[in-house]
Amino acid sequence: MYPNSLAGESDLQLNLQLKTLIVKVPRSRFVQYHQAIRIGQDRARKSQMTLFEHAGFAMLTLTVKKSQGVFVPVGEKDLASVAQKTEGWVAVIVDEEGYAKAQSKILSEDQAREILQKVIAAGIPEYTGTVRLV
Repeated sequence: MYPNSLAGESDLQLNLQLKTLIVKVPRSRFVQYHQAIRIGQDRARKSQMTLFEHAGFAMLTLTVKKSQGVFVPVGEKDLASVAQKTEGWVAVIVDEEGYAKAQSKILSEDQAREILQKVIAAGIPEYTGTVRLV
């Protein structure tokens, strides 16, 4: 394609270097994102099982969150709360920033608060900040 000149060879080498650079950057971010998901899933599953013990049903919710423009796993710490959705109330297990890792099915406010009291009685502290749901 290029004539046998120094300029043509230089353009070809530059083009190949740029392609290599483009391939390397997304791959490293892709791996980090999937690592965050794996770690977050492990943490959220533990929270789901904790809530399941007290509510009889628990759904896995968030596994990653965005912090400073980067996806990171949800936090390790378990805190309990209730949150109101348009359909009703849910009991939730959240991390230290309020990201919901597990939630109950839709309940009445009284039922959700009853589950919250059971979870608190089991030794999980209450979270009083803003709950971030799916």
